[in-house]
Amino acid sequence: MRWTEKYRPKDFKDIIGNGKQKKEVEAWVKNWKEGNPQQCLLLVGPAGTGKTTFAHVIAKEFSDSIELNASDKRSYDIIMNTVGESATTKSFFTTDNEHKLIILDEVDGIHGNDDRGGTRAIGKIIKESVHPIVMTANDFYSKRLTTIKTKCKVVKIGKIHTNSVNALLKRICFKEKIKADPQAIKELAKRSNGDMRSALNTLQVIADDSKKLTLDDLESVSQKDNTNNIFDSVRRVLKSKSIDKVKNSLRLDEDPTFVMEYIAENIPREYEKPEEIKKAYEMISQADLYFGRAQQSRNYTYWRYASEFMGVGVAISKDETYKKFTRLTGAMAFALMGRTRGKRDLRDRIALKMSEKLHMSNSVAISMFPYMEIMFENDDLAWDISNYLLLEDDEIKRFRKRKIPKSVVTRKEKEREEELAIERAKYKNSFNENIQTSPGTLAFDSNSNEELNESDEVINSSKSTKSSKPRKSEKEKINDKTSKDSEEEKQSKEESREEESREKSKEEKSKEEKSKEVKKDNAQKSLFNFWSENNKWI
Repeated sequence: MRWTEKYRPKDFKDIIGNGKQKKEVEAWVKNWKEGNPQQCLLLVGPAGTGKTTFAHVIAKEFSDSIELNASDKRSYDIIMNTVGESATTKSFFTTDNEHKLIILDEVDGIHGNDDRGGTRAIGKIIKESVHPIVMTANDFYSKRLTTIKTKCKVVKIGKIHTNSVNALLKRICFKEKIKADPQAIKELAKRSNGDMRSALNTLQVIADDSKKLTLDDLESVSQKDNTNNIFDSVRRVLKSKSIDKVKNSLRLDEDPTFVMEYIAENIPREYEKPEEIKKAYEMISQADLYFGRAQQSRNYTYWRYASEFMGVGVAISKDETYKKFTRLTGAMAFALMGRTRGKRDLRDRIALKMSEKLHMSNSVAISMFPYMEIMFENDDLAWDISNYLLLEDDEIKRFRKRKIPKSVVTRKEKEREEELAIERAKYKNSFNENIQTSPGTLAFDSNSNEELNESDEVINSSKSTKSSKPRKSEKEKINDKTSKDSEEEKQSKEESREEESREKSKEEKSKEEKSKEVKKDNAQKSLFNFWSENNKWI
């Protein structure tokens, strides 16, 4: 039997450490038993600190319990089928003050296809449940807890103190009749880093068979690999001057640039002397330079130097540690970027349209925005530019506060239609002048229809003569030949007419394209001329 189960606390008196949290949990249980429903209880803390133990001890205070473990699949359907109905109904054989406890273990670990919709199901159960609910989680800052934390009473379970772990290990060694070196027990408690489960498992592995524990035995067991959350790391950097502790605290599963922003945000909240703040920010600037070099060169060995500057460099910038409580906050830079995201998207859309029309880069287009604001003060010019760049209403507001007046819009649209009509008339006249009729070509007039009708009559008469007279004279043969020649001439004329119509349509299309290009060139020239004139002023 595993010692973590054998020596698991049976009631609140046996739980070690977290005295304040223990009182909060006991008061929560008491209110439920007295008929005062409470919010869902969310126990948050590192692994091995007793969250699941708290949940099992609470379950003994109620008539029944239902538990969904982290090893179970926890999709929307599974949670609703196993817990959903039980959370909203009561048994006929229980009184109003008798409840069953619902335990959801490690809710921050709900992810993947197997657990799809699990968070949504938990939120629904919390809202509709008539029974007490206890949930556990490891990471307080997990994104999966964002919607859950607001609906729960959060109790943060801290790491167990080294002295408490040491005392429990001594009692267990006495019960298991293990000859343990006091220094070895103390070292094991220190290595556990507040994780009681890890300490008990290590003790059982070493001393269960040999019934002894020495410092040499601990050397054969590797130290527990602990990872910190971002706020623990930032607090260690700002509160400590130990180089080893600071380096260990930066072992995070986070983007190092993200950690640097958090450290930079909280430096003035912890450091008080101006010289210390100046040195710390100089170290942050050096770290930022190395992060930039790593991104540009794709040589991520620069991260090593950046971590030294933002961690050890900031830690040794202070003359002494401050023994005060400092409330750490998140990086304001990310919040600012979130608030300005809409403006940046609008800027990028306009720059993209300008770059496509004016054949320039986005950065050059953005640099022209101040000149665009000056040009957009004129209503007519604002309409011309927005029409050429195909700007929408929200994009026009980027350069001018008020909309373009409707009178200006209607007037400019009429002028545009008139210009298009004049251009079309010019193209038609020029096209008709360029066409030259000759004996070899066919003029487009009303006689063409009559000629076609005459040719059809000749063809029909020839067919009728063939059917009525089986034998033909020499004169008839000559007439047949002449009719065939006339048919061939008419066919050739029809073909020439089709070719001329095709050429005409091609010329019209080419001239329309040329007119569009001329318009674009004129608009581009006006924009560039205005921009060059403003640059001369500068």
